[in-house]
Amino acid sequence: MKPAVVLVSGGMDSAVVLAIARERGFACHALSVSYGQRHSAELVAAAELAKAMDVVHKTVVVDLRSIGGSALTADIAVPETPGQGIPITYVPARNTIMLSVALGWAEVLGADDLFCGVNAVDYSGYPDCRPEFIAAFARLANLATKAGVEGHRLQVHAPLIDLSKADIVREGLRLGVDFSRTVSCYQADAEGRACGRCDACRLRAEGFAGAGVVDPTRYVPMSGTPG
Repeated sequence: MKPAVVLVSGGMDSAVVLAIARERGFACHALSVSYGQRHSAELVAAAELAKAMDVVHKTVVVDLRSIGGSALTADIAVPETPGQGIPITYVPARNTIMLSVALGWAEVLGADDLFCGVNAVDYSGYPDCRPEFIAAFARLANLATKAGVEGHRLQVHAPLIDLSKADIVREGLRLGVDFSRTVSCYQADAEGRACGRCDACRLRAEGFAGAGVVDPTRYVPMSGTPG
C-alpha cells in the first residue's frame, strides 16, 4: 500500500477525505494541526476519527494565534450572518502552512500523495480553497522538495473540490463515515457542541438538509439548528 498524508481537521469534509483515501488503497497517515484555533474539540474529534478508521495520526503545533488576523485566531467575534467579500473567519495562509507541514511529513514517510478537504462550491469564500491554489501548491511541492527534484511526482488530491455539501454528505454515508464524531462549528464548546449560528454550522446544516438525512450535530442548549 502506498503511503499518503491526509490533513484531518476533525470536521465533516476531512473525515470524508480520509475515508476516500482509504478506499483508494492508500496507507493513510492522518495529520492534524493545532494552530491556535478557538477550541480543541475539533482536534479531539480528529484523533477519534483516525482511531475509528484505524489509521496513524499525528498532531503538529503551529502557532498562528501569535499573528492573529482572523476570528478563529484572535479576539474577534465570529460573525453569525453571511457578509460580503472574504470573511473574517479566513485564517491567513492556513492551508498553505498546513499543506507545507503535510508535505514535510510526506517526504519523511516517502509518500508522494497528499490529501486535503478543500471545497470550492459550498464554502465561505476562502482564497485557499480554490482549484487554482491546489494546482499551484502541487507545482511548488515538486519544485521545492528533494523528492520532487529526484523525480518523484508529488500529487495534492482534493477529492471534494467540486462537490456540494450535500454531495459530501452522500459520499460520506456511502463510505460509512460516522458524522456524529465530527465537529464543524467555528466556536464549538469544550464538549464539541455547535453554536448553531456561525457560517460553518449553516453550511453543514444545509448540506445534510440537501442530502435529505438527519444531521447528528450536537448543539449547545438553546442554540438550535441553524436556519
